[in-house]
Amino acid sequence: MTASDDTGVPVPETPLDTWVRALATELGVDPAVVDVAGLLDVARDAAHGVARPATPLTTFLLGYAVATGTVGLDEAMRRTSALAAGWQERSGALGGTGA
Repeated sequence: MTASDDTGVPVPETPLDTWVRALATELGVDPAVVDVAGLLDVARDAAHGVARPATPLTTFLLGYAVATGTVGLDEAMRRTSALAAGWQERSGALGGTGA
């Protein structure tokens, strides 16, 4: 988590930044390891590629996998987004609705 733009110039903290920093601290997580943009991208992919209710479940499973050491964060985000991107086609082939 950073509070600067691409040039390194400090930018004002948003309410989302404040929340993530406070929650990370509350849960004993270093706020610097929180990739806000990446996680929001994965959440968007799950919401649009699978179903909106998949979003919190997806981010929980992603975090759980990273916490247990089965996969690194960057790889987990990449694999999750890739699975979500093809989910509608896959679930249709399996006879599911995707929702």
